[in-house]
Amino acid sequence: MTHRPQTLLLNFFGPLVLDAGLPPLPSATLLEVLAELGVTDAAARATLKRMVQRGLLARGQVGRNAEYSLTPVAEAVLRRTAERVSSPAPFEHPEGEWTLLSYSVPESRRDLRHRVRSRLGWAGFGGLRDGLWIAPGTVDVAAVLGGQDLEGVADLADAFAARPLPGTDVHRLMHRAWDVPAVRAAHVLFTETWSRAPEVAGSMAQLTLLSADWLSLLRTDPGLPASQLGPGWPAARSSAVYRRVFTALEPAARSALERALRRAGRLG
Repeated sequence: MTHRPQTLLLNFFGPLVLDAGLPPLPSATLLEVLAELGVTDAAARATLKRMVQRGLLARGQVGRNAEYSLTPVAEAVLRRTAERVSSPAPFEHPEGEWTLLSYSVPESRRDLRHRVRSRLGWAGFGGLRDGLWIAPGTVDVAAVLGGQDLEGVADLADAFAARPLPGTDVHRLMHRAWDVPAVRAAHVLFTETWSRAPEVAGSMAQLTLLSADWLSLLRTDPGLPASQLGPGWPAARSSAVYRRVFTALEPAARSALERALRRAGRLG
């Protein structure tokens, strides 16, 4: 699975740096992790520059060396994802619970429409038809659409907690709103990749790649009800594989980061 360098950096900062009380990180540490993940030096430096310009990273200088830390904006983005990322059962919802959402954004605001669709996709919504979306479980729509970058959208949306009426073909409905075979394939790819020994050298790089792959899978599967998808639906296995590999990698990755900071004189 291929990830953009910015995605990799955010998935490095999320599990290892957010709320860890660490000092700003030397650019050399970030460049080394990205290099292990196949990102060229030029692309990595360009990504750091763009993330500063976008307000995701703050850049400092110690002598001739640059250092980077998360901005409040980036911290908010990472915290929004942390609850589901760390959930022991991220693909499970109470049986029969759904959220319906209807909204309308003017065609002239294509930039806003794109942000709304992106936010709804992360929150688990799939499109049934133009302007009508559905998600498994009960979603806090006010929180999903309440960001400053979506100002005013909540006033254009109506949301309902819903249960299927008798006779509703939930299986057909799910296949209309989501590419169910693609969701299954994403689970299979994740478990096949991480059930065997990771190929990337370095625990920080491995944890970064695991986190990026996991986040991609969470975006793909909103938690479709396994009871409607037949025996062998792979979501539970994916969760087990992620927890096992993360538990194995996280202590070594955190220790590696602390060693790197000590070498750079950032930790005592």
